[in-house]
Amino acid sequence: MVHTVYKVRNAKPEEFRLVGQLMVQVYAQLDGFPKENEQPDYYKMLKNVGDFTSKPETELLVAVSTSGNIDGAVVFFSDMQYYGSGGTATKEKKSAGFRLLAVNPKTRGMGIGKLLTLSCIEKARGKKLKQIVIHTTKAMMTAWKMYESIGFKRSEDLDFMQGDLPVYGFRLAL
Repeated sequence: MVHTVYKVRNAKPEEFRLVGQLMVQVYAQLDGFPKENEQPDYYKMLKNVGDFTSKPETELLVAVSTSGNIDGAVVFFSDMQYYGSGGTATKEKKSAGFRLLAVNPKTRGMGIGKLLTLSCIEKARGKKLKQIVIHTTKAMMTAWKMYESIGFKRSEDLDFMQGDLPVYGFRLAL
């Protein structure tokens, strides 16, 4: 297997549609995750993920291969008031967060999710924030294990329900 090198950068507006398609593809195939007909507004948000960049302190990061393929993406928030989740996360101060981490199924296992996560951590440290807040679900156990291996800790005070789906909060102290 050829080892591909990835670079993380901000998505360009002309890439937003492609990134949205990647998000929908990834989330729709998660076992145990609601399907588009069950949560159409959530999938509309995924499809239009580039819209997040119109909010202050919000970036859409992509992992781009040396051949120019976008094989992963995540939305980074350096101000939690724009995070947009349920629960209490948006009230966290001096905190960053990230949501909607997605990796192309064809390139899973190559460290792209971890690279995107570490990029968010570095951005938060660069802004001298005290923690990063994230959420995940039981359908995302691969990501859940990766977050814990990096040092994220479960924070039940951040948990909430997205329709019938339990969503679990995590924090990483910086």
